[in-house]
Amino acid sequence: MEGAYLSPSLFFPTLVLALMLELMRVDAGIADLWEPLVSYLDQASDFFLSTLSRAAPVWTAVRVAVLVPLMKAAVVLCLVMSVILVVEKLSMALVALYVKVFGRTPEKVYKWEEIPQDSELGSLPYPMVLVQIPMFNEREVYQISIGAVCTLAWPNDKLIIQVLDDSTDITIRELVQEECGKWHRKGRNIHYISRDNRNGYKAGALKEAMELDYVKKCDYVAIFDADHEPPTDFLLRSVPFLMHNRDIALAQARWKFVNANECIMTRIQEMSLNYHFKVEQQSGSSTMAFFGFNGTAGVWRIIAINDAEGWKERTTVEDMDLAVRATLRGWKFLYIGDLKVCVYMINVNVKSELPSNYKAYRYQQHRWACGPANLFKKMALDIIMAKEVPLMKKLFLLYNFFFARRIVSHNVTFFFYCIIIPLSSFFPEVVIPKWGVFYVPTLITILNSIGTPRSLHLIVVWVFFENVMSLHRCKAVYIGLLEAGRVNEWVVTEKLGNTLKTKQISVVEKKFARKLWERLLFLEVSMGLILLICACYNFSFRKDHHFIFIFPQTISFLLMGFGFVGTYIPQTK
Repeated sequence: MEGAYLSPSLFFPTLVLALMLELMRVDAGIADLWEPLVSYLDQASDFFLSTLSRAAPVWTAVRVAVLVPLMKAAVVLCLVMSVILVVEKLSMALVALYVKVFGRTPEKVYKWEEIPQDSELGSLPYPMVLVQIPMFNEREVYQISIGAVCTLAWPNDKLIIQVLDDSTDITIRELVQEECGKWHRKGRNIHYISRDNRNGYKAGALKEAMELDYVKKCDYVAIFDADHEPPTDFLLRSVPFLMHNRDIALAQARWKFVNANECIMTRIQEMSLNYHFKVEQQSGSSTMAFFGFNGTAGVWRIIAINDAEGWKERTTVEDMDLAVRATLRGWKFLYIGDLKVCVYMINVNVKSELPSNYKAYRYQQHRWACGPANLFKKMALDIIMAKEVPLMKKLFLLYNFFFARRIVSHNVTFFFYCIIIPLSSFFPEVVIPKWGVFYVPTLITILNSIGTPRSLHLIVVWVFFENVMSLHRCKAVYIGLLEAGRVNEWVVTEKLGNTLKTKQISVVEKKFARKLWERLLFLEVSMGLILLICACYNFSFRKDHHFIFIFPQTISFLLMGFGFVGTYIPQTK
């Protein structure tokens, strides 16, 4: 009948009962044996359907008066958020394109001069630099980061290295301490620092290390996480920007991922993080001289850290916290992902490892989504009341940096694409315009892919992977805003490092392989089943063809829910 639809509350129970009755009647002999049961099911079916028919008017009234208006309001809200997000991403992309086309490299905007190499002056032209390597139970990667930092091209008498080891595994502590001793014997001024607690996590370790007396003679501090491997000339490329531009507090380098080709999950992460560096941070540096510090692969002016009241332990994004407080004091930030020196282009890239284990990635993304939301709540008033920054920068921090990128983006991705569009299958009265379902997400997807052209063929996989992750990011945003139970949870991201190269495969399998029921993730599987129902209903009763999007989304949730995404460990033969 034209305009008619079958309510899901009647459709699925009726279908199940009908199938059961039909199966009972397939064979006459079986039907005779089960005649009492069949009779009982007939009576139960009649009672159930009569109950539903009596409840139907109530359901219809609630549906018309409450659910349909709520769905329509949700669609409008999601469309507004979609426009906010696409405008934000388009503006950042245009800035990044302008910088690329017109060659607005850092050395054209800020003064940069090579540190003079004079045998008579020796190390006199070099400032004192402190390098910190915070770590926690980093058995697989501690040698990589310590070795890379100890081979930095910088005079020994002008470089102090701190290895901040909060490991709880005594064996790992001994290994790290032994590695530090090895480099100390080679002439490096390296200090092994451990604590008997993890108060403040990474921020607490950095804060305590900065209070040591010998740090007072340092001008700058470079920070590298344990899974980062800076090139030998990192300081030579980055520190001159701070030396010749007194208003710059931070010089941030881009990450280069050593295990991007390990599996599809790492390729997808590479796409997201390349966009973060090449578009988000580039546009922030070029327009407002501000972006969020990444917590590693950056060089800070120590005076700026002290001016911003140092490291604070109130959130799990201590790096972003410090960055916001520093910019409110009037300091500028510089992104130097591409640095042009002499007549050739070189990239200031720091090698970094991506989490290739889905569980580890979930924990990381929870921290990265929850922390900024919690920081937004804590600092919104401070940003509004700040006296040393112009109004435009305040608006940029509140609207662009926090609201659009850290709140709206996660909400629209999860609620619109994973909840509202699928549920609209049950509400023929709710019409979502084509531009909101197709054109806007397509444009957002294209903009996100420009940072990694080599992975364009994976763009569809990236879309569905990001939609699944939006479940955890969106949940984390509200945990941060409401300061709920897991707001300050810090789980160190598990890494492979050189495990596959240095250990037998059987050992790696034992560490990472798990049985199916141990990999089962309830939230993902539940969402997959809900989406499957929505997709089937849309395919059967609607003409908007949303099932074309919902079915693959269903598969994505179920694949990740059953643990089929992440590191692939080759089987031994």
